[in-house]
Amino acid sequence: MNKTLLLIICDFLLLNLLALTRWDAPVTTPAPQNTPLTTEHNNTPAATKDQDLVELMKLSLQDEQALRAELARQLQDTAQNLQTREQNLAQIEAEKARLAQNLDQTQRNVALLAQEADTAKRDAGISKERIAALQRDLEHREAELAREKSNISKLEQDQAESRQRIEKLNVAVAVAEQEKVMLRETAETYKTQVEAERQERLKVQETTTQLAQGVGTLAVKSDDLTKEIRENRPINANTLFSEYMANNVQVRFETTRPGLFGPSARVADLRTILVSDGKDTFAILHADDTPFAIIYPGADISRVAITLIRGAYSTTAGKINFLSIDPRILVIPLTPEQAAGLGAKVYMTSLEPFRFSDALLISASSDPTKTKYVETPFRLDPTQPAFVHMRVNFFSSKRGDIVISKSGELLGIMVNKDYCGLVNNFLATRTITAAEDARSQNIGALINALASRVQALPLKLQ
Repeated sequence: MNKTLLLIICDFLLLNLLALTRWDAPVTTPAPQNTPLTTEHNNTPAATKDQDLVELMKLSLQDEQALRAELARQLQDTAQNLQTREQNLAQIEAEKARLAQNLDQTQRNVALLAQEADTAKRDAGISKERIAALQRDLEHREAELAREKSNISKLEQDQAESRQRIEKLNVAVAVAEQEKVMLRETAETYKTQVEAERQERLKVQETTTQLAQGVGTLAVKSDDLTKEIRENRPINANTLFSEYMANNVQVRFETTRPGLFGPSARVADLRTILVSDGKDTFAILHADDTPFAIIYPGADISRVAITLIRGAYSTTAGKINFLSIDPRILVIPLTPEQAAGLGAKVYMTSLEPFRFSDALLISASSDPTKTKYVETPFRLDPTQPAFVHMRVNFFSSKRGDIVISKSGELLGIMVNKDYCGLVNNFLATRTITAAEDARSQNIGALINALASRVQALPLKLQ
């Protein structure tokens, strides 16, 4: 215990003792006993008042010492109690710290248990799925077991049948053994014949090898011949026309021309097919069917928009080209994505346009119900190798009609009512770009230049 505190307690107890002591209390002395009077005189002097006070002080001091001893004992007990309480308090603090640590650990355990509970819930969901999967697997295995049982039954049945066949074979083996004995007897006879036959077979094999080589060569030639026959076989006209009608594409031109009383708008809807040279894809038209007719004087056009439509799909084109073969043949370039989106058959240009002497002439019309066709012969014109003369007997043809070869390829397009321009390339001589403001292209002057070129052609081609 702290020494300062112990001194304070001792001083406090001493002051209380001094304050409570009654110093003025009368001192009781015993009454004198009756003694006989003697004549002898006591030599001891009589007790004085100071001696009594000293005796009293001694008694008080003894009492004080006894009291101090008692207070010291009590103080020691109190110190021990205080020390015990401090130890108990330290233990309590330690226990409190341990309980706090246990509380933190318990809280962490609770959080961990919560996480484990969530994990258990997820695992429970996964377990349900696994149970369902196991159930399906069990059903599948039961079905397989049923099939295996069925197969086992069949195998048992087959085994029984095999046993019967084995018994029959055993009988046959016995018979064969007897025949073997007989064959041994005749084997020597056949040895000579076998050797002769072996030599004959070698000769036959050599002949067969030569024949096989000849058959292989013949098969290759047969495939080539079949391909050539297929390519040289004309396609039925009804089939060609039906294919043409199923692969029409609608082309819409929207143009605006400046006028005296303001601009005038025009919309032209046409139907045509898609053609290709094996590299690029185009929609083909006759220029005179479009707002860009090759006539003099050509009209100025201030706005050009081109749209291709087939079914629910529509797309816009960026330009139109006038072909160098004949400027009256107009094509619209398409990207591979646009051609795929339209979904129509793409007709290839004919590499052998004169393989067949007849062709299918299909009238161009924006109304499918008015579209007609006819098979017609054509002949070459030595003076104009880029054109063929169509001999139409049943109805009058017109410029813009499509000519399909009997091989199913594009032969060309009618530039007038008698001549078909053979389309074997798509080289452009002039181009018009679709734009909201096309005045800078001087479309009127461009058409005038193309019209001059057409007028320079022979009269039969104009």
